[in-house]
Order: sequence, then C-alpha cells, then structure tokens
Amino acid sequence: MGVNDTMTHNEAVFRCENVHVEIEGKEVVKGVSLAIRPGEIHALMGPNGSGKSTLANALAGHPSYELTEGKVFIDGEDVTELDPHEKARKGMFLAFQYPVAVPGVTVANFMRSALKAITNNDEERLKGFRRTLLAEFEKLSIDPGFATRYVNDGFSGGEKKRLEVLQMAVLQPKIALLDETDSGLDIDALKIVAHGINEVVARNVGVLLVTHYQRILNFVKPQYVHVFYDGRIVRSGGPELAATLEEKGYDWIINEVNAVAAAVA
Repeated sequence: MGVNDTMTHNEAVFRCENVHVEIEGKEVVKGVSLAIRPGEIHALMGPNGSGKSTLANALAGHPSYELTEGKVFIDGEDVTELDPHEKARKGMFLAFQYPVAVPGVTVANFMRSALKAITNNDEERLKGFRRTLLAEFEKLSIDPGFATRYVNDGFSGGEKKRLEVLQMAVLQPKIALLDETDSGLDIDALKIVAHGINEVVARNVGVLLVTHYQRILNFVKPQYVHVFYDGRIVRSGGPELAATLEEKGYDWIINEVNAVAAAVA
C-alpha cells in the first residue's frame, strides 16, 4: 500500500485494494492499493496518459470506467459496488478536471440540491444552508456574488475550480478526489484554490490530489507523493519526491521501471 502500508484499516478514512480499471475493454489501471487517513493529503503525480484521472473517476464510480477487480472502502465500509450518488452519501467527493456548465441553475440552488441529496434531506443540515454558504464564501475568499450566477456558465477556469472547492467545503466529505484541480490556472487563481483546499483539509478531510506539476504542491503540502506510470504506482515518498520530480522530470523513474521490467522479462 505504498509508504503508509503499516496503517491499520481502522485508521484509514479511504482505502482501495488492488484496483484494476478498464476503458472499452482496455486495462488502464493495473492494480492500485492506497490508504488515506483523515486530514492527509496524498499527491498522485505522473506523465500524461499514465491513468491518474482514470483511477480517480473509477474510484468515484464514473460509468465510463469499469472497475474490474479490487475493492474500495470508506471508513472501513466496502463501497465498491455503490453508484456515484451512494458513494457521495458515504462521504466521497470528486472534483472534475473539466467542470461542466449548468445554464439556468444558480450556484445557491445547485448547492442546496446537492446537500439535500447527500444528506437524505437532513433538515438540520439544510435549515442553516444560506448562512453556511455565505460563511464558506468568506472563508474561501470567494465573491458571494457567485451564489446568484448559473453554475459554471461563463466562468473562467479559475472560477470553475473555486466552485469545485466551495462544493467540497459545503458538502463536508470524508475523502476528496481532486482531478487536476490546478489545470489551466494562473498563479493568482492557483493560490486561491490552494487556500480553499487547505481550509477544507484542516477539517479532517482526506485528499487524493491528482496533478502533473509540482507547482500546486508549493501551496498545498502533501504528506505523501505517489508517482503513477503505466497504470501503477511505481514510486512513493514524502514531499521531497515532488521536489525531485520538479528538478528531474519523470524520465529517470520511467527508465528505472522499464529497466526492471526488461530484466524480469
């Protein structure tokens, strides 16, 4: 299970074991095991096409990705076969790399509907919704004018990603899968999004942060860094591994992996 394989099952808020994923009959993820404690950030890094986003989407239950082998657990409960909305109710959140626009639906109405859905219409969570939403706007340094705008309609890339973080803050998941949240952001937008992620992680949310680049890790500090290549985690370490990747790129690890594979063959 990588660098934290001594963790007991009871400590992990999220755990996956030997996960294999296929897309249209082709195996893309080839046996991934990982465990994340509450409040931990795990960065999943790797070159384009290595399968990082496929893993995140498959764990969340995206119907285009078939999980053919392995198990997924939240708080020790097997959620492998659950539909995406059921996993959300158990505490899983997926932030999309490319959030879609929903013209005609305001952010406030969208957020209230989402909260209502994942809490099974819990009146206690819903009755203070407006106050909670405005408080999160302030904590995450987001313009409260977002509340009356249509979801992602005409939003910049940075605004879309800030809205993803706002959703995470309001919905209060146990585990958040962030699929290239830094994609397409300039440095100012990146700092705002990173601030939001750190604010949510401080509430004991576990995070799997999928990214190509080390730059977001200057602002969101992971406890663990995993290098993903050819559908597998091929190297794990602490935050110093991300700095090495920034300096050397991925080729040195890929060459090592390929050399080992050739020797075994």
